[in-house]
Amino acid sequence: MTYQEILANARTCMGPYCKSCPTCNGLACKNTVPGPGAKGIGTGFIRNYQKWQELCVNMDTICENKPVDTSFELFGHKVDIPVFAAPVGAMQLHYGDKYNDLQYNDILVSACAQAGIAAFTGDGTNPAVMEAAAEALKKNGGCGVPTVKPWNMDTIREKMELVKAADPFAIAMDIDAAGLPFLKNLTPPAGSKTVEELKEISAMAGKPFILKGIMTVSGALKALEAGASGIVVSNHGGRVLDQCPSTAEVLPAIVDAVGGRMTVLVDGGIRTGMDVFKALALGADAVLIGRPFVTMVYGGGAEGVQVYVDKLKDELSDTMAMCGAHSLSDIKRSMIYGY
Repeated sequence: MTYQEILANARTCMGPYCKSCPTCNGLACKNTVPGPGAKGIGTGFIRNYQKWQELCVNMDTICENKPVDTSFELFGHKVDIPVFAAPVGAMQLHYGDKYNDLQYNDILVSACAQAGIAAFTGDGTNPAVMEAAAEALKKNGGCGVPTVKPWNMDTIREKMELVKAADPFAIAMDIDAAGLPFLKNLTPPAGSKTVEELKEISAMAGKPFILKGIMTVSGALKALEAGASGIVVSNHGGRVLDQCPSTAEVLPAIVDAVGGRMTVLVDGGIRTGMDVFKALALGADAVLIGRPFVTMVYGGGAEGVQVYVDKLKDELSDTMAMCGAHSLSDIKRSMIYGY
C-alpha cells in the first residue's frame, strides 16, 4: 500500500471525531475531546503543528558527497531514525472501534520493532492495558518504552514491577497526564508529583527514566534533580492545558539549560522527516510522533507503520543531504534560518 492508500483506508474505519486528514494539523478535529483534538478552544494542537512549519532550513550542498546516516541510539538501543511512536490511549473512545488499547499496542510495538524504531506504549485505568503492553514489549525483546501515568504511589509501584519484567530499555512517565480528568477523580488521588516523589519513582524504575510533559526550563531542571535520564518536551498534544506555547517555541531554551546532561526528546505536531530535522537542529536528540501512527495502524496495520517510517527516513535523509549534514551529529541550530 502507498501512504495515500493507507490514509484513504483509515477514513473507512476511524471516527467520528478523527477525520484521517491528509495533513494531521488539528484544524478539522480542533477541540473534539473525546477525539484527537485539543482542550479548550483547541489551539494547542494547531499551534504545535504550525510552529514547525514556520521554521525554514538553510540549504548548503557545497560539502562532501557521501551517504547520510540517520541512525540513533537511545540508552543503548539503536534505531534507524531518531523517531519513536508516542504513547496513545483510549483508542476506541478517541479514534474508532477497530482497535482497543490492547490490540493497538500489540500491533504498534511489533511493527515499530520490525520497521527499525521503537514505540512508547500507553497506560489506562484498565490494568489489562499495561499488562498487554508489557507482554507486547516482552515478545519483542523489550523494544519499547512503557509509559506509566502519574497514579498514586502504590499503583505506580505495581505498574513498575509489571513493566520491569518485560525488560524494556527505558521506562517513562507522562507527568503532564496529571491534567487528565480521570486521574484527578481517583481515590487515593493521582496527579502532579514533587521532586522528592519523582526521585522515588526514578529509583523504582531501575532503568533509564524519562519524564514526558516538560514545557519550561524550571521543569527540565526539576526533572534533572529528580534523577530522570531524559525528558520529552511535550504539552500532551494540547490535550491537558489550552493556550500553551508550542513545543518548538520552548525547545531551544530547554536544550540550552539541560542538553548534554540528559537526553532531550520532543513531540507535538511533528509530521514529516523535515519536521524531524528541524527538531534536531533546535537541539532535540530525537522526537516522538503520536496521532499519525494511529492513522497508519488503523489504515494499514503493520504495513502502515513500515510505510510511514520509510517516508520519514527518506524525508529526513533528503533534508540532511541538502543541508550538508551527513550524520545526526552534523545537524546544527545554524541550519535553521534566523538562528
